[in-house]
Amino acid sequence: MEYFLEVVLPIPLEKLFTYKISEAEADFIQAGMRVAVPFGKTKIYTALAYKVHTHAPEAYEPKEIYQILDERPVVDKVQLKHWEWVANYYMCTLGEVVRSALPSAFLLESETLILPNKNAKVDELQLTDDEFLIYEALQHQTALKISEVSDILDKKNVLKIVNAMVHKGIVLQKEELYEQYRPKLVRYVKLAEQFEGEEQLSELLNDLNRAPKQSQVVLSLFQLRAKSAKPIPISELEKESGGSRSVIKALIDKNILEEYHIRKDRVEFDGRSGDVGAIELNEHQHRALDDIQHGFDEEKPVLLHGVTSSGKTEVYVKLIKKCLDEGKQALYLLPEIALTSQLINRLQQYFGHQVSVYHSKYSIHERVEVWNNVLNDAEKARIVIGARSSLFLPFTNLGLVVVDEEHENSFKQFDPAPRYQARDAAVVLAALHSANIVLGSATPSIESMYNAKTAKYGYASMAHRFGDVLMPDINLVDIKEATRKRRMKGHFSETLIKAIEEALEEGEQIILFQNRRGFAPVVECTTCGHVAQCPNCDVSLTYHQHRNQLRCHYCGYHMALQQACLACGSPTLDKKGFGTEQIQLELGQLFPDVSVGRMDLDTTRGKYAYEKIISSFENQEMDILVGTQMVTKGLDFRNVSLVGIMNADSMLNFPDYRAHERSFQMLTQVAGRAGRTKKRGKVLIQTYNPYHQILQQVTTNNYDKMFQEQFYEREQFKYPPLVRLIKITLKDKDFNKLNEAADWMAGSLRNVLGTQILGPEYPPVARIRRDYLKNILIKIPRKQPLAQTKNSIKRIEKSFNAISKYKSIRLVYNVDHI
Repeated sequence: MEYFLEVVLPIPLEKLFTYKISEAEADFIQAGMRVAVPFGKTKIYTALAYKVHTHAPEAYEPKEIYQILDERPVVDKVQLKHWEWVANYYMCTLGEVVRSALPSAFLLESETLILPNKNAKVDELQLTDDEFLIYEALQHQTALKISEVSDILDKKNVLKIVNAMVHKGIVLQKEELYEQYRPKLVRYVKLAEQFEGEEQLSELLNDLNRAPKQSQVVLSLFQLRAKSAKPIPISELEKESGGSRSVIKALIDKNILEEYHIRKDRVEFDGRSGDVGAIELNEHQHRALDDIQHGFDEEKPVLLHGVTSSGKTEVYVKLIKKCLDEGKQALYLLPEIALTSQLINRLQQYFGHQVSVYHSKYSIHERVEVWNNVLNDAEKARIVIGARSSLFLPFTNLGLVVVDEEHENSFKQFDPAPRYQARDAAVVLAALHSANIVLGSATPSIESMYNAKTAKYGYASMAHRFGDVLMPDINLVDIKEATRKRRMKGHFSETLIKAIEEALEEGEQIILFQNRRGFAPVVECTTCGHVAQCPNCDVSLTYHQHRNQLRCHYCGYHMALQQACLACGSPTLDKKGFGTEQIQLELGQLFPDVSVGRMDLDTTRGKYAYEKIISSFENQEMDILVGTQMVTKGLDFRNVSLVGIMNADSMLNFPDYRAHERSFQMLTQVAGRAGRTKKRGKVLIQTYNPYHQILQQVTTNNYDKMFQEQFYEREQFKYPPLVRLIKITLKDKDFNKLNEAADWMAGSLRNVLGTQILGPEYPPVARIRRDYLKNILIKIPRKQPLAQTKNSIKRIEKSFNAISKYKSIRLVYNVDHI
């Protein structure tokens, strides 16, 4: 009997591929193991085993697999089921989910090696210049990688030249698989067994009389062993004895010392843990905990609506403790990596070494280690704190999921596919594991609150700050009037400057929020009105002063700041608008003796950049922190008494149905950073329109009023949570072809679906990375079956792809787009 294996390849292909396997392999392979398979003419990919069966494929002759990479599955069955749900719901392929979910170190791809053909007779005069350079390099090396050939020729695309040489028989091609993950091995040292006795040791020290450095190393080793029974690393022995590595190596060569290695994780937290029982909950937290437990008993997700600084983290800690006591794993999801550094410290105080962290700032090796620890249900990974990607970890015994700041749009993945919403995917993950899930926020999303009001979710609330601290005093500053009366200093009103001075005199800290990085978003010529534009995107270039560059925030294009206008040559360039850099500069001029820090995408590129900024602000090394939305999310600074919002209008006037909801959430969240201890905090919001309903609702912290108004508007105009949205984006470099294709697509959707189809329409930024974009928005009523609608859309896509003219056009699906 012949056996076959269906595999998921980590590439965007709809169907699974079948390979031939032997009977022994069929008995050994389980779903979720990695196998290396040949795909295409020469490439070898890492695929995920999906199913073993005995049905030969009809359309093609199956190839044999290259090798099995695992002894046991790296992905479990529940995980695969969850990934399939993500692929189906968010209209992408299972291969795209696999590529996104697995750490890249697991996805080995073969590398093409170029080898000299020893049997070929080469006429060097017949070779082109490029071919001769490759041929000459191969005379000195056994093999070359494609990247090395690229460096030799100083060209990006070298495959054409290599293929020509293969065709002439000058070189041979070979595919080589490389294992990317290497465990971290720490070198340890111990005394050889024959010197363990006292007599032998004294004899040894006598023998080493003539080598005082070696004698000192042996004595130091003896002292270290007396202090602790732990293994002794070579680095520690070197430090303790003052001897060099060469002295230790000489002792190893003489067989006096024995060297050995122990595998260690790259990220390890110390094992000190406090007592969770010592956390004293107040009556509001106790009531919320009871309500959450009641929701769990009904097997519902629970929404925890607690105002800023109400002590939601302590409630989560109690829930996690209960989960761990039951011997289960807990997942704590956060929207922003910046939040993890503060939370790790807090959870470590209670749970010590049981905490693991997983997010994209960690190296591929560190992520593999966390993955393996979770898969093995290791004690050091009982609690996983992470950004949205930690959803895909191989939990075998999940008992609790906490989604903190559930309203955050950072939980939505935009590019590449899968474009999933981590909060919703977490609810499904919890259901698959029969685990409890709690969604926490001071400003819940309209969807989650609607689910709570319709009893789909349980509900718990905490309306008071911990320790009965008063909510911050929020005031609106009318900068329209201040500008008219010329009472502004740069972008600061007199009111804000006075408040900053008062806070600094009291020795308190200040956060200033401006949701735009860089120095100025527009550099305009005042003579002809020309604005420097990105050549690849439909946006103006933002001026970044610290690099003296104009940068595009969409594609990364940059150029030096010009001294004169590129259109008319006049030197009359004016910087319009302002970002975090400009605020930092103005603060330096207004308060020269004050330490000002900045937290935005430009200052947090390094692995530990978030941690450094947050800890130096916590330790009061900075007086003022200027930041973008990173500073709004759940951070807990004890000494901040004033929060200033530089301009609230840019968020309100955004062309998006969620703009008002998001403005309320962001302003309330950033206001919540103020006055988190005894003294009442103060918040100043600078605006040109102080009578705007959302700003009025922020000042009174009236979430219910905001919810009612937004829900009423969504009812009128048919937006979520009352309908479901699918946004289809068409991308192409040819403007006319894109327009024609978008009209064809929209027409077909109207004919087949008959539901409300909006568009095709250009987005606010209609060209990104040289691709023109056009959007079609599909509104699906709640009563209409979603799966059926998606199948209809997929059928239309097949007809669309059958039109040869539209082959180059890319279709991007965004389900539940935000």
